[in-house]
Amino acid sequence: MSARGRSRLPVLGAVLLAAIAAVAAGALYLALRPDPEVRVTVRVHPLLGGQPLALGTGRYSNPGGEGTFTIRDFQFFISNVRLVSGHGEFREAESYHLVRFDEGDGVFRVELGAVPRRAYDRLEFGIGVDSAANNSIEAVGDLDPNGRMAWGWEIGYKFVLVEGGLERADGLVPLVYHVGFDENYVERSVPLDALDPSAFDGDSEEDLEVHLAIGAVDASRVVDEIGVDPAAGPGVL
Repeated sequence: MSARGRSRLPVLGAVLLAAIAAVAAGALYLALRPDPEVRVTVRVHPLLGGQPLALGTGRYSNPGGEGTFTIRDFQFFISNVRLVSGHGEFREAESYHLVRFDEGDGVFRVELGAVPRRAYDRLEFGIGVDSAANNSIEAVGDLDPNGRMAWGWEIGYKFVLVEGGLERADGLVPLVYHVGFDENYVERSVPLDALDPSAFDGDSEEDLEVHLAIGAVDASRVVDEIGVDPAAGPGVL
């Protein structure tokens, strides 16, 4: 090998080491770089018996016998919202939402911000308020200890509020269901099979609004799941 050729070896070695260092630094950056984040909107639609619920105007057959009933107000809490995947989960902070359908287009929206971009398998949440928050007077999320959904006679919240009227031959009977005790809290999991996983793929760091069409919440099922029989007649629980 010539002297000129030998003189190139240190230079080539330095270039090669620099290239290896650059690749290693790039790999380290990719490993440490946080997942790009997206905004996720969960839309909740009200139903009754599988059909769209028309607050204040819809008339429905009484499942307990004579007459028809109308639902004037339907509200409930969902809490501890989280998106779950095989690579981790996203938990919303201060996750207490008072779901109501009497404003705007009648659809309630939960806005989840700064969600890591992953292919999530399911959405999990609770109906009602967990025991720790239900026995506290701290105002977190939509929890308001002085609001309409708070019990007036002890600490705690009404998990579900259904109010309306039952019209029978003998007149109009008020329908009032207020439910909210620790034992009524239930957790639900909604699979996201219908969600296109590619919505969470890619390297873009720009926000992407993804609408999860979680179908709807059925008033009769919600009330039934937490321990109230709508066919039993009017009452306050």
